Amino acid sequence: MEIPTTQEIAGPSLSSANLLLKVRNQVVDCRRCQRLVRYREEVARKKRKEFLEWNYWGKPVPGFGDPNASLLIIGLAPAAHGGNRTGRVFTGDRSGDFLYNALYKTGFANQALSRSIDDGLKLKNVYVTAAVKCAPPENKPTPEETSNCSTYLTAEIDSLKQLDAILCLGLFAFNAVMRTIRNKYNLKPPYARFRHGRVIRLGKGIPLIICSYHPSPRNTQTGKLTENMFLSVLRKTHEYTKNRPE
Repeated sequence: MEIPTTQEIAGPSLSSANLLLKVRNQVVDCRRCQRLVRYREEVARKKRKEFLEWNYWGKPVPGFGDPNASLLIIGLAPAAHGGNRTGRVFTGDRSGDFLYNALYKTGFANQALSRSIDDGLKLKNVYVTAAVKCAPPENKPTPEETSNCSTYLTAEIDSLKQLDAILCLGLFAFNAVMRTIRNKYNLKPPYARFRHGRVIRLGKGIPLIICSYHPSPRNTQTGKLTENMFLSVLRKTHEYTKNRPE
């Protein structure tokens, strides 16, 4: 199976909503990475004990949110029993609980909980996605799998016509975004390194890159990322997307 080019996914004459719908359809149908296909489908068959009544999604998980967003939030990949179960990114796992609660407190979401695709959650001025669209074994995509998904990430960035800033959740997402932006805008090194709270300006017309630790249980339960730390980054991001500094 040949992965589609960015031009095939996102044409310039369509609205952001239509472009993102086109990307979504391409993502959901993707079977490019056989290791990921086998894993996500095996998880969907076997299920977890507490989710035996669920009909697992078991497919690549597309992005979700406001098609007119000025902020794009990018994580690593769907959780095996989170997005791979529910069909929505950062939904049904503890990382998502932390993220959407913070988005609600900063005015980006209409509710604090994200449990299923029909729970009424709506995002305002933000679109959420992952660098890799399938749940990977041990949460570790290979370089080839990450590269295969890069076309979709590029297409999502291209589709968000009001995009001002990209919030990278963790080093993996940061590296994926920097590769994408470097290729898209033909940028040359050196680049700023990942650091929680860092804001990177790469030039006029290029979205700001904002860094945060990933809201994984490993980070939140150990205090590496606290709610106040994350809310601070989101509030800063909110200001940038309302009145982006040049």
